[in-house]
Amino acid sequence: MTINSVWHAGFTVSDIERSIAFYTEAVGLELRHRQVQRNEYTSTFVGYPDAHLEVAQFTLPGGQPGRSGHVLELCQYVNPRGGRIEPGTNAIGSGHIAFETDALDATFARMVAAGATPVSDPVEIAAGVNRGGRTVYLRDPDGITVELVQAPEAAA
Repeated sequence: MTINSVWHAGFTVSDIERSIAFYTEAVGLELRHRQVQRNEYTSTFVGYPDAHLEVAQFTLPGGQPGRSGHVLELCQYVNPRGGRIEPGTNAIGSGHIAFETDALDATFARMVAAGATPVSDPVEIAAGVNRGGRTVYLRDPDGITVELVQAPEAAA
């Protein structure tokens, strides 16, 4: 038995409406599906009695999603409400999501205008398999780290 594909990456957000606007308008993803999860099986698998989640699923525009049909899932816990964690990528258990773009500067500017906080300005990748490309980290309005990568051939 093996892992067949990535089903999706998921993050918890504080305001699902704000996050939907950010990931569709600033990042450029397509909203695939929304749902409320407020049932026994959800409470069981997330480990919180009486869990109530607002969920949004996103796909790449014109992309080939995996079997699940989406690449990113955002959840707002209506119940129980959670607290914030310190943003960053060096904390054990922290994560980030990386998107490839052929227009790094324009995507970066659009995300910053929509409320993302840059960790740095875009930089050239000077070593490794993506040498000659460009990359940057930003934090979305909830502090989730989003990486933009422009492949070497697109950066040339």
